[in-house]
Amino acid sequence: MNKLIPIIETRAVSKAFSNVKVLQEIDFSLLPGEVHALLGENGAGKSTLIKIIAGIYKPDNGKIFFQNNPVVLNTPRDALALGINTIHQELLVFPELSIAENIFQGHFPKTPLGLINWPEMRRGSRELLADLESYELDVNAKVSSLSVANRQRVEIAKALSQNSSVLIMDEPTAALAGGDVERLIGVIKKLRKNGVGIVYVSHRMPEIFALADRVTVLRDGSLIGTCDIDKVNEESLVTMMVGRSVDRLFPNSDRQPGKTVLELKNISYKSRIKDISFKLREGEILGLAGVVGSGRSEIAQTIFGITPATSGEIIFNSQRVKISHPKTARNLGIGYIPEDRGIQGLIRQLPIFQNVTMATLEKSFLSFVILIKNEISRTINAVTQLKIRTTGPKQLVRKLSGGNQQKVVVAKWLETNPKVLIMDEPTRGIDVGAKAEIHSLMRLLADKGLAILMISSELPEVIGMSDRILVMNSGRIVSEHSRKEVTPELIGAAMTKKNIRIGTEEVV
Repeated sequence: MNKLIPIIETRAVSKAFSNVKVLQEIDFSLLPGEVHALLGENGAGKSTLIKIIAGIYKPDNGKIFFQNNPVVLNTPRDALALGINTIHQELLVFPELSIAENIFQGHFPKTPLGLINWPEMRRGSRELLADLESYELDVNAKVSSLSVANRQRVEIAKALSQNSSVLIMDEPTAALAGGDVERLIGVIKKLRKNGVGIVYVSHRMPEIFALADRVTVLRDGSLIGTCDIDKVNEESLVTMMVGRSVDRLFPNSDRQPGKTVLELKNISYKSRIKDISFKLREGEILGLAGVVGSGRSEIAQTIFGITPATSGEIIFNSQRVKISHPKTARNLGIGYIPEDRGIQGLIRQLPIFQNVTMATLEKSFLSFVILIKNEISRTINAVTQLKIRTTGPKQLVRKLSGGNQQKVVVAKWLETNPKVLIMDEPTRGIDVGAKAEIHSLMRLLADKGLAILMISSELPEVIGMSDRILVMNSGRIVSEHSRKEVTPELIGAAMTKKNIRIGTEEVV
């Protein structure tokens, strides 16, 4: 493979914004039929590098070569002309247009009269989707009707319709469930076999080792190294990314949980969750595992009053309570960090201080006037306590890294002085360094007596962080495990088993 001529190559590429160096003399190459993983913490320079390759940014210094020929990429159109396509984490689709219209957007096939050739566009779309083994998709269907995974396939088909030789994939599995991840991995392997070079940006180590031929690690804008994937392991990659040895990925605690704070007795919500019963104690991290659709998030939303229980009892601090609205949950002392921080947890167009104080705005009221100085003062305290990396409380949240955005959501709910904190996918889409910080914060909060209900799709996180683990399947809790006895195989079997017997009843 090393004898092949790189499709795309950067040599000593550098870039700075407002005199802040974000890339310093980066050498990077992509070979035909190669999956080259690009790793690094948020802020390491990954996004800047792929935007330079995609023609979005121009480098300040250095050169770019395409098939050994120097090129200048002034615009994304220049990159597209060479067959360089990017699939961003936030998919660039037109929801109200059809699949076929999205696939051929900007390069519709034409009739001799210059009109759109609709039959040819539909035929071409079907062929491209067939190549991706997505035969079930109707090319006439609106993209708005598709799941995230299928929208992503449309984006890949669009890239292939432009004869892509380079495909940049930025966190392609961040919003996908397990089955969809496996299917995407199959698609990528097929593209690699057909000679497409793929730059793969991801924080998920299992995918890196399942797909990558080589891996390049950036840290603080500098190139740390490029290695063949069989010459490294997860521990060495993490060390390269964070600049220090990570002996223990998850913090431990010998603290014994205290009294029961929250108890659910036979809680159901319509047909989505059924007869859920468990206790959550002070200072405990209770892990909730299960595949997407098993009912994990539905439990969180029911406890928080988004989807109030249709039957059963909720006991909070030894008192039976009815939680029919999120405000009721908040007033009781329950906080909720949702799985999608961008849509449900933050208003990213607003500054940090307005997000941090959003759930407790009444603390900054004086005679119907909002005291901005009070908001900013509280936010400065939160920034210091949670070590949020920011230029100041007035910085827009959308300009923060994913890990720091997640800390802002945590800060918002800590302002309510909760006794119970529900954390749904607390480290989704953030790098290993930020994950370690969130994990340490969770353990610190638990050690101070906060009861945490953690929902996660990552088994290592569930096992490493939880004091106890509940496993959900088909809307029910099907098993409970202590931290000492649990294994990935035990949880995985309970999560994916098709037929679960509860007493005399078999649930399919």
